[in-house]
Amino acid sequence: MRALITGGAGFIGSHLAEALLDAGHEVEVVDDLSTGSMENIEHLKNRHGFQYVIDSVTNEDLLAKQTDRCDVVFHLAAAVGVKLIVERPVHTIETNVHGTEVVLTQANKNSQKKKLVIVASTSEVYGKATEIPFREDADLRLGATWKHRWAYACSKALDEFLALAYWKEKELPVIVVRLFNTVGPRQTGQYGMVVPNFVKQALAGQPITVFGDGSQSRSFTYVGDVVDALMRLVDEPKAVGEVFNVGNGQEISILGLAEKIKEMTGSQSEIVKVPYDQAYGAGFEDMPRRVPDITKLQKFTGYEPKVQLTEILTRVIAHFQKG
Repeated sequence: MRALITGGAGFIGSHLAEALLDAGHEVEVVDDLSTGSMENIEHLKNRHGFQYVIDSVTNEDLLAKQTDRCDVVFHLAAAVGVKLIVERPVHTIETNVHGTEVVLTQANKNSQKKKLVIVASTSEVYGKATEIPFREDADLRLGATWKHRWAYACSKALDEFLALAYWKEKELPVIVVRLFNTVGPRQTGQYGMVVPNFVKQALAGQPITVFGDGSQSRSFTYVGDVVDALMRLVDEPKAVGEVFNVGNGQEISILGLAEKIKEMTGSQSEIVKVPYDQAYGAGFEDMPRRVPDITKLQKFTGYEPKVQLTEILTRVIAHFQKG
């Protein structure tokens, strides 16, 4: 098949592109490099079946041509990272909502040849929900609109509503995936990603900065496992019109994560707690826990996360040590 990956020069997109090429598929990438990097796809440039364009997913003329050429669209382009979201809420909302609108419109324009669209959403949509683990059919609970922290979650929830509306009303085949803290080599800490930030701080002997009291917990998923899930879903016709959690149920507190990374790197770094207000501004709220129920994904595809946290961290640490 021929796949279009929006945000394909990003962390997840570049790993997906590589896996699709390895499987014998053709891949076209569009990325405006706002959070992606040419470095991520440098090793793919000369591979047979690979093309890339540096442009915005909101360029309708470009997307029209690209979707015409492809069989499936992996829509990964989005504003990501808590730091970016808090600092640029307008950019976050416009990029996420309008970008998804353009992708769905173009994928649907040929009634005889509608394209399958995989829409990447996020565990953030669960907001302040307290029923753990999170299930796809659970209610969503977001914070107040004046707290920009929730702009990202709201924009991605709207992406989901729009995608599923296209399926219901226009019969455009869509699959929504809610990704839970994807980590691995090539991820940067530029926009607040916790694992690469902790690893870089530990290796440099700098203070490891834990925001809040560190009791908030997350479950981290290896990027290769996420790519595996996406490729499995594309091959499962019954997945169309459905929403899936993609993650790993192994949970750890952020303070526990800092301690584990310090130990694994042999670092002498001090672990320092930074109040949320100091890190992100007054009124910031965080999700206390973020743990997926992946039963549905397992039932549809047989997915099982293969790389657990210790091995994930080993690979990320090696990536940064290699430079």
